[in-house]
Amino acid sequence: MSILPDPDTQPEFYKDVQIKRLFAWGVDAVVTLLGCLIILPFTAFTGVFFFPLLFLFVGFGYRTMTLANGSATWGMRLFSIELRRADGAPLDAGHAFAHTLGYTFSWFLPVFQVMSVIMMGATERGQGLTDHVLGTVMLNRRALAR
Repeated sequence: MSILPDPDTQPEFYKDVQIKRLFAWGVDAVVTLLGCLIILPFTAFTGVFFFPLLFLFVGFGYRTMTLANGSATWGMRLFSIELRRADGAPLDAGHAFAHTLGYTFSWFLPVFQVMSVIMMGATERGQGLTDHVLGTVMLNRRALAR
């Protein structure tokens, strides 16, 4: 059972979420890149030879940890959006791992990434492919003082 806000009666939860998600993704890519650059000297700079793999693992860890501890990456927090499960609860460690795994998998098969972007623009809740599979949704953060 979903207790997520209804996009017809509570559109403020979904307003501009797609563009915020794009900007958050950019911030998260920069954070991941900075993390990789910090780690690079500790690999005696051999990380240069497997930098895409380093980027993948650092990004996976960063995304999973931040989603598990607040239901949003730092980029998502900057743009006041968060992921919620179908029951309205924040993501736990298992859901954060599953969401990150789905997101990562979609980058390995570009057709899934394209489908995900199209779905974000075409569905009433702006859910991507991984969101649909897991029943998660990206929302504007709720006000703390309600």
